[in-house]
Amino acid sequence: MNKIIDTIVGDLSEKKKYRETEKRAKALPAEYKDAYKQIKHYLWNTSGILTIDPLVALVDLLEEAAADHKSIVDITGPDVAAFADDLVRGESSYKDQQREKLNKGFVNKTKEDK
Repeated sequence: MNKIIDTIVGDLSEKKKYRETEKRAKALPAEYKDAYKQIKHYLWNTSGILTIDPLVALVDLLEEAAADHKSIVDITGPDVAAFADDLVRGESSYKDQQREKLNKGFVNKTKEDK
């Protein structure tokens, strides 16, 4: 039954974690809040991440940078896109999930044909 609910509604703990992360991001000073929004937008459009963990790490970094009065570029470096890509490196993505699904379909089909 839980699998059906998770399929329809999604993982509720992940959604709760996302809402908490968004609340923390909204509490950031304007410069850091804007950076969070832009980097998050980039990640949603390019990475296909399946977990909220990279965004939690991003908020952690931005909170620390704000507390230390560091600029955004001090923590990201001049190539902000590369920084964002590094945040999600090693994370499972939607593309990975679809690739695995496609490959399993062919492997199972081949086994059935034998």
